[in-house]
Amino acid sequence: MDSSENWIPYIGQQFDSIEQAWNFWEAYGRKMGFDVRKKYNNTDKNKIITSSRFVCSKEGFRQVDNKRNHIVKNPRAERRTGCMAQIGFVLDREDGKYKVQDFISEHNHILHSQETAHLMSTHRKISEVQALAIELADASGIKPKAAHELHAAQVGGSSNLNYTHRDHKNYLRSKRQKDLMYGEAGSLLKYFHLQTVENPSFQYSIQLDSEEQITNIFWADAKMLIDYALFGDVFAFDTTFGTNKENRPLGVFVGFNHFREVVVFGAALLYDETAESFKWLFKTFIATHDNKMPQTIFTDQDIAMGKAIAEVMPNTWHGLCTWHIMQNATKHLLHDGSNVLRQFKACMYDYGDEESFEEAFTTLRSTVTKSAWLDGIYALRKKWAECYMSNVFSLGMRSTQLSESFNKDLKDYLQCNLDIMRFFKQFERVVRQKRENEIISEYESREKLPRIKLRRSPLLQQAGQVYTPKIFEAFQDEYEWSTAAYIKPCGLEPFLTST
Repeated sequence: MDSSENWIPYIGQQFDSIEQAWNFWEAYGRKMGFDVRKKYNNTDKNKIITSSRFVCSKEGFRQVDNKRNHIVKNPRAERRTGCMAQIGFVLDREDGKYKVQDFISEHNHILHSQETAHLMSTHRKISEVQALAIELADASGIKPKAAHELHAAQVGGSSNLNYTHRDHKNYLRSKRQKDLMYGEAGSLLKYFHLQTVENPSFQYSIQLDSEEQITNIFWADAKMLIDYALFGDVFAFDTTFGTNKENRPLGVFVGFNHFREVVVFGAALLYDETAESFKWLFKTFIATHDNKMPQTIFTDQDIAMGKAIAEVMPNTWHGLCTWHIMQNATKHLLHDGSNVLRQFKACMYDYGDEESFEEAFTTLRSTVTKSAWLDGIYALRKKWAECYMSNVFSLGMRSTQLSESFNKDLKDYLQCNLDIMRFFKQFERVVRQKRENEIISEYESREKLPRIKLRRSPLLQQAGQVYTPKIFEAFQDEYEWSTAAYIKPCGLEPFLTST
């Protein structure tokens, strides 16, 4: 037979194994333009295949069922046409070869062209390498459509990819169902178990209700424990709704590191935002971090949260987020004019002594038409006014904007329809990105020399070698201000200004 036609079956053709014969039939079907399937394999008592028959996928007819009934709104399309194209193999026990016993090449249906042959189901297969690429793209937050287009471009077009966009999505769906084969609770416990196996320092705690159902969940990995030990004196805590499909509040404890980058000290999925849930969470958080109490914590104006903090951390200064307060001030005071908002903002930031603050606030109260909200926020003035924070260790933090920033990053990756396993994977991804920022800052601090404004100052020269760039900038600005304030009475104001 001509070598150019050795892909066409013929009677007596031999194969070393039935797998080799099947691969040959598959390749023949693709070249001709029809899908294939196995009809049967006969075996003997030793489980050796003695004969096999492979057919066109359109062989035979489907039994009529309700899904093909004309009454059904969206009946299944019929695919089988009773095509007789097939091939039979029989084992020759003398030489152990599988030989073509019979072959029918005629079809009773239209064959596919080479442009559409790659879409036939038998020829659509996701290899192990391709499966890994799909999983990595999904873990990196790349949408299935974009990932499929990328993978197709890498192999010279979708026809060379051997699977479709639908196969791509079906693979991810099947994998997620497999991840949740024990149910969400079981999968959650399995996830935590795997984390502790990889790193014994990983900590988690789960609260159950009276019916043994999981209510509140807290976790912190090894890096969070180390970061809290180093930078946990001041942190912000905030909750965000709609970050998983149960619509549970996600609580995140965040603070600053020595590069002024956001660091995470722990996270929680809460059943609700009651005082009891917050008390359990804060007790668990402190116990996880070797009972180290923070000096300062910033939260939004939540009564239940404030009650829990007062009970669990009585010696911790509790500040209210100034950003949230200004948002509420805009809502309640803007109708009295923008000048009122400026007055309120001045009360928040500009007065360093209580007497000046009280005078300014009294004036503000006299200018508003409705003072109910103003009176309520005044009762909490020690938690937000500058004049009451002179002895508060805050590291320059005045709000939960760190949490807001972290939550914004989370919302770029978390959708409300995420199951628990996908939620944790995406949360890990955001935390990993924050830690990569720290590594970049570490590199730049070693690569770039600090910019020293007053080069004759030995103190600044020394500080530039000790502090990280961000901290040094703040120190240098404070040093300049204190130096200028000290020498100002000497009549050097023009010189300092020109300098």
